[in-house]
Amino acid sequence: MAYDEKTAERIRQLLSGRGDVVEQKLMGGLTFMVNGHMCCSVSGRGGLMVRVGAGAQDAALADPHARPIEMRGRTMIGFVRVAPEGYQSDAALRTWLTRGLDFVARLPADSSARKTSGRR
Repeated sequence: MAYDEKTAERIRQLLSGRGDVVEQKLMGGLTFMVNGHMCCSVSGRGGLMVRVGAGAQDAALADPHARPIEMRGRTMIGFVRVAPEGYQSDAALRTWLTRGLDFVARLPADSSARKTSGRR
């Protein structure tokens, strides 16, 4: 299933000023890696996957458009899936993207990450 290219382009625009972003096709969609870590993914199953971290997962799930992510029968701790209604506006998409960026900013840089921005 193809991911939503319009949402991917919106995310590209929001991340365009950063030099630490790499796009990768992963997890059935297009994943945006920041400083070597998954930040968010435009899912081929619909919606947006955002990495919020275990400590922020409950707060993120309080949003009516967010739900836990299950893969192979297991809930992915620290990740939420946001329905398209939850990021229709630019402000709402920016809010979700900021949640992902805030989490990955606390992680150490991945030494194997490419240090330049670009698409793969």
